[in-house]
Amino acid sequence: MFIQTEKTPNPATIKFLPGQTVMERGTAEFASAASSTSSPLAQRLFQLQGVARIFFGRDFVSVSKADDTDWSILTPMVLGVLMEHLSTGQPIMTAQAEGGTVPEVDDEITAQIKILIEERVRPMVMMDGGDIVFDSFQDGVVFLQMRGACSGCPSSTATLKQGIETMLKHYVPEVTEVRPVEG
Repeated sequence: MFIQTEKTPNPATIKFLPGQTVMERGTAEFASAASSTSSPLAQRLFQLQGVARIFFGRDFVSVSKADDTDWSILTPMVLGVLMEHLSTGQPIMTAQAEGGTVPEVDDEITAQIKILIEERVRPMVMMDGGDIVFDSFQDGVVFLQMRGACSGCPSSTATLKQGIETMLKHYVPEVTEVRPVEG
């Protein structure tokens, strides 16, 4: 198995591309070892000293490091865990974590915002090893959650304000502002 790596706009995060599907549906983010109980792979990665955050996309794993950790030391260890875990066919997520919930019915404006985020924003953000998730729309303000490489990225504020906010205001006149929320 050959796993490619890509730098992301966030210097604390590297995107690992194993050449196979990681998540069949959706994404998963783990901000700590304690939050990773639903993923055997995330639990193994958090055992590596210096791993601060993990994000699973459709075909990639983004790993964020602690400030005092050097990528030259951490990258080979992450690659080793990923190769061993994925090549032996072990599950990424537990079966109970894959269950779904009944979605809420959105009003017309919220539905339009979600479609724009899903179709125009998420694909670009995922290319950089992250994700962006709609949180809510209240009084003209769209609240979005940045995940993976985008969480804590120095350029995420510019992406939100100059890119996403401008686009949403153009297509949805009811939008007055876009703000990040912490996950």
